Amino acid sequence: MAKRTLTRLFKQETVQERIEKEELPNWAQAHYRTFQKSMFAEFYGESPFPCYFGVDSEQKGWPLYTFCMSMNNEDVLLNLRNVLLEYLEVFEEYSERASLVVFFKPPKRELAEKEYNEIFWDILQFLHEHDPDPWPVQIPTEPDTPEWEFCFGGEPIFPTCRAPFYKKRKSRLNPHGLEITVKPRRIFRGITADTEAGRRARRVIRERLKEYDEVPPHPDLGNWGEKEDREWKQYMLPESQTERHTNCPFEFSQSSTEATHSNNQTTETEKS
Repeated sequence: MAKRTLTRLFKQETVQERIEKEELPNWAQAHYRTFQKSMFAEFYGESPFPCYFGVDSEQKGWPLYTFCMSMNNEDVLLNLRNVLLEYLEVFEEYSERASLVVFFKPPKRELAEKEYNEIFWDILQFLHEHDPDPWPVQIPTEPDTPEWEFCFGGEPIFPTCRAPFYKKRKSRLNPHGLEITVKPRRIFRGITADTEAGRRARRVIRERLKEYDEVPPHPDLGNWGEKEDREWKQYMLPESQTERHTNCPFEFSQSSTEATHSNNQTTETEKS
């Protein structure tokens, strides 16, 4: 199957149809099946997946998906850039809570936590440096501030990872390879930490984390905008409870605001 047919925007129904017809590679099928089973609490045991927003979204068929043949090939990542831009334009046509789940082809060898961490931040850095839109003026460019968050396509977004190196932190485990879920800040309207609904949601999620994972919730989990919290630390949590992130690998690039689509391959979108 050509690469361009994988790194495009898929809705849930289309992914499931492709799997039934065996039109997706085995690694892509395994990624999605594991993702869905974990959302439905069938893969790791009886405890429900901690993020009930994610569970509810998958049950209702809201998320959008894409598959990447590589974690570091520039052409693949440029196509991912296009898919992400398109997602930000259309996701509310599916649901105001429709996230984008990105599945990456598994590496040829087992990677350590440090390697996955470097790959993840390299992907974010690449997207930033090839972003055609300026960084939002209301968001600081320095990660060591409580109001900083990763931005792309003119949107503040919240990317989180799952990866094979997690063992006890099962809510972050994907045994097949790197998985990144992207949520624009707009998705959290009405459920942020400064609302009663948001505070209630976080209490429930933290309690479910205690049941689901074999370690307590990581100390780096926090709330965006609170004085002592740094959102970037939550994107790829350490497996160890004692290990803490120190310096954010992200570097703001002024040149990113000058990027254009001209050096990019055109991707096709699948909405049927």
